[in-house]
Amino acid sequence: MNKEKILKLIKDTGIIAVMRGMEREKTKKVTDAIVKGGVKVLEITMNSSQPLKTIEEIKMEFEGTDIVVGAGTVLDSESARSAMFAGAEFIVSPNLSEKVIEICNRYSIPVIPGVMTPTEIVKGLELGADLLKVFPADVLGPRFIKDILGPIKYAKFVPTGGINLSNVAEYIKAGAYAVGAGGGLMRKELIENNRYEELTKLAEEFIGKIREARR
Repeated sequence: MNKEKILKLIKDTGIIAVMRGMEREKTKKVTDAIVKGGVKVLEITMNSSQPLKTIEEIKMEFEGTDIVVGAGTVLDSESARSAMFAGAEFIVSPNLSEKVIEICNRYSIPVIPGVMTPTEIVKGLELGADLLKVFPADVLGPRFIKDILGPIKYAKFVPTGGINLSNVAEYIKAGAYAVGAGGGLMRKELIENNRYEELTKLAEEFIGKIREARR
């Protein structure tokens, strides 16, 4: 899938599932559950167990579908390169790294660096970031997205951190391009107790909230 199609899928789905710190076996089962619930964009963080192998396996499982797998918590260009060679289709960072953006642009891979201030937002746009991860979103809130889109209207934000069912609609209504959902979607008690049907239902609820907010 090319860059434009990946970015469109992120927007259309409205949510990136942030899968952090899970064992490979759990990751596969969780992936199946949330994909069944309508989530199509998956982020495997580089501080998970064997993240590169996990990316390879999920890519293979969903080959020929419109499921997109990326790498998150990418802190440097070397990690970005390794993730891309493993099959990552987009790169997410918690920080604004010029070298990470540069290597992603070189290989035409969507890159989503972390930002928190107007200065970082403008710098990210100047460096060629495709989307901007507002992180931690729960510190700034939905109002920040709405207000910053006044003077910087071309920014495309993916607020991440503290996103849950009770506030996801607020971020979408504020103008978020999509959201990144970690613990609010990857509910620890559901995963630890293998309650995958409930995880599927939770994913469906997230998708429903996003679609309703956009209407």
